[in-house]
Amino acid sequence: MRSDVQHFKCRIEDGIAHLALDRPERKNPLTFDSYAELRDWFRDLHYSDDIRAVVFAPNGGNFSSGGDVHDIIGPLTGMSMKDLLSFTRMTGDLVKAMVNCGKPIIAAVDGICAGAGAIIAMASDLRIATPEAKTAFLFTRVGLAGCDMGACAILPRIIGQGRAAELLYTGRAMSAEEGAAWGFYNRVVAADALEAEATEMARRIAAGPNFAHMMTKTMLAQEWAMSIEQAIEAEAQAQAICMQTEDFTRAYNAFVAKGKPVFEGN
Repeated sequence: MRSDVQHFKCRIEDGIAHLALDRPERKNPLTFDSYAELRDWFRDLHYSDDIRAVVFAPNGGNFSSGGDVHDIIGPLTGMSMKDLLSFTRMTGDLVKAMVNCGKPIIAAVDGICAGAGAIIAMASDLRIATPEAKTAFLFTRVGLAGCDMGACAILPRIIGQGRAAELLYTGRAMSAEEGAAWGFYNRVVAADALEAEATEMARRIAAGPNFAHMMTKTMLAQEWAMSIEQAIEAEAQAQAICMQTEDFTRAYNAFVAKGKPVFEGN
């Protein structure tokens, strides 16, 4: 998997990709180029075996301020409907790529996490915040609907319909304390411990059965649209596939030997 990206930071170490937007002087806004490159990177990640988990981190004390006012919002006001739809489909494709990449993603959120930045955190599998994190789905504050990049589908499933509706209608910031109480954040840690905590979580996940993690992520996404009966059958098939992996045999042999399994992802 490539780390030579142009429009965001990427470091790959011990099977973990560490990503961050790279415009800290402006609180890390997204541009047309960074949207597209992130989308393509996460699409390629689906086919990469050398990365087992992703940490999406802040940079300079902020996660992301969302779409750049001058580089994105300004040009959008002059675009045709066709070009606008191409843009909104492209931003939605980033979320699709994150959901379908097959690798657990941990968002480590500090400071401003707004607009599309909040969506990136939402589309991650796990989220850790600092007390200073302020997460806002602020689309209505720029005259747009709250239904952006899957927010109306995904956010209610994380924090509940009423809470999601409040954030999406008002555009107000959700505090870290609220985010933790509502289930958006898995935990809140001090700023100086944030990236170490996220990396340690990624390491624990990366040491596990990675094919099975891919299957878990796939089922978490696909079962939204299934009945209970369909979900149970889909999980039966998924688990039967995982039972054919060497990692399943490794776990059994380690248990018999009273040892700890070393998973290899196959």
